[in-house]
Amino acid sequence: MEETLEVKNDLLNDLGLPSTESYKTLNILEDGNSRYIKDLRINLKNALKSNNLSDEEINLLGIALSSNVKNRSLTHYFTSTAKELGTTEDKIAEAVACASLLSSNNVLYRFRHFVGKDEYKKQPARIKMNIMMKLVVGKEFFELLSLAISAVNGCEMCVNAHEDSLIKMGTSEARIFDSIRLASVINSADRIFWN
Repeated sequence: MEETLEVKNDLLNDLGLPSTESYKTLNILEDGNSRYIKDLRINLKNALKSNNLSDEEINLLGIALSSNVKNRSLTHYFTSTAKELGTTEDKIAEAVACASLLSSNNVLYRFRHFVGKDEYKKQPARIKMNIMMKLVVGKEFFELLSLAISAVNGCEMCVNAHEDSLIKMGTSEARIFDSIRLASVINSADRIFWN
């Protein structure tokens, strides 16, 4: 039990989260002496290191992904870390904007895909995407953000389109996979650090 508490406190410290804050699901794991706390800590540490993504990119992905799932604690962690790295406010804002834009696109395109009727495919989306006209983070990285968010949101059509676009831009599959691994781990951490 003491080891679980120590790992829990280390995990909170890793994420810059106060040990005084109460996270109900994390407390359930602690009370049950769950070894998963250690797994989660290792998974986060591994996902936050990459030979294919820069530290800034990891944190911008973290901002977009944690914003997508509406997790204040994780959004705060990734935003603070990005700012410490010197990431500009406009890049941070673009990561948040991408999460918001993709949340609407993923619903629309997932619906079209699920239903499969030509009539819905003919209807104009009428969703403004002016942000894509002048990207601060660049087209390739915005596509990577879009892919990761689409994967979390479960839009098969969007995942296939963004992955195809990235491959055509020359993005390596290793870079793509690292962004998806990060998305999966942040999604699992959201289940523990929700507020």
